Amino acid sequence: MNYFKELKVWQKAIELVTETYLVTKGFPKDELFGLVSQIRRCVISIPSNIAEGCGRKTNKDFSNFLGISLGSCFEFETQIIISKNIGYLTNEQFTVLESEIQHIQNMIIKLQSSLENK
Repeated sequence: MNYFKELKVWQKAIELVTETYLVTKGFPKDELFGLVSQIRRCVISIPSNIAEGCGRKTNKDFSNFLGISLGSCFEFETQIIISKNIGYLTNEQFTVLESEIQHIQNMIIKLQSSLENK
């Protein structure tokens, strides 16, 4: 069993959640229950599934939760692309978020691979 707070990928995901909340505060108010809600739910899912997976008994179970977390990463990436395309994110905000999510995706993939090789 792993202690999730020590995982760099969990720490990076928590940073992304915080940054996402700050960025989405600038979205139009009529998106609060639409895109803002969806973006926040999926970005929260990333570190939450990493943490839940750490609490499981086997590496296979942990790897499964990492897969769910990875899916949330791709969902988040899609939503920020949409947000940029409709003008809710600046190019600079988008570039930062995209870089961070891609880094987290790579970290999750490497962690999954290391679990499967044990």
